[in-house]
Amino acid sequence: MKYAISAATGRFGQLVIQDLRKIVDVSDIVAIVRDVEKAQRVLPEDITIRQADYTDEAALQHALRGIDRLLFISSVPGGEVPRQQQHANVVQAAQKAGVGFVAYTSFAHADTAQSPLSKDHVATEQLLRDSGLKVSFLRNAWYLENELSYLQAAAQGQDAVYAAGRGKISFALEREYAEAAARVMTLVAPKAVYEFGGEPRTYADLAETLSALTGKSFTFKSVDDATYRAAIQAAGLGPELIDVLTAMQDMMRAGELDVTSTDLPDVLGRPLSTLPDALHEVLQAHAGA
Repeated sequence: MKYAISAATGRFGQLVIQDLRKIVDVSDIVAIVRDVEKAQRVLPEDITIRQADYTDEAALQHALRGIDRLLFISSVPGGEVPRQQQHANVVQAAQKAGVGFVAYTSFAHADTAQSPLSKDHVATEQLLRDSGLKVSFLRNAWYLENELSYLQAAAQGQDAVYAAGRGKISFALEREYAEAAARVMTLVAPKAVYEFGGEPRTYADLAETLSALTGKSFTFKSVDDATYRAAIQAAGLGPELIDVLTAMQDMMRAGELDVTSTDLPDVLGRPLSTLPDALHEVLQAHAGA
């Protein structure tokens, strides 16, 4: 059985490989990467590396030859080639290469999500359904690490604003999502859909837990979109990033990242890290950053 991880040099891909090599023979793991030199720097030296970019279907098809199971990690939006086209290339290459199973890192509640940030994932899920491939959708809610700027502000006793209101977000550590992806890759009968996420929490919950954890005095203030945009613009962020961050806050406020499923701890076979422990881990990992 050959297992491939696409976009393997990213943080998520690296974490998956670390976990997968604990479960299967390392000789059966293939890292599909855009930059071979980077892969040789950041991946274990006993991992097989194959070069292929999501923009090159022919290279992807070649790289996927002989692969039984593929973890298809979604690409980053905003490239010269639209993400939907990149993803279509991966799906078509997997079909032509005869890949037996594809696990795709998708978006929480992709079947009902309305956020603009979910559109590429919704389209990719449909491509995979139509492809005839055996698939599992790993609908990841939100990495706690995505909120690093808030966590570090709190640790330094600095105030911050947010526009997510009372929206709940199912935070979990990136390594927990990655380990779950590795485990799904090795399951005999994986489910078609996994809604992965931690216990839903608000920004107010984050602030309360951070205050107890750090002993710092600070305020996370709930504001409207206009006030939020003005605040992050004053911090020096550019228009495109401001739009993206505001859209993220909007989808949180709408509850699109509120996942009540137990799929993540169920696949891991253990409880997730508690919020205080997870926050401590992230802050320690980025101390001095």
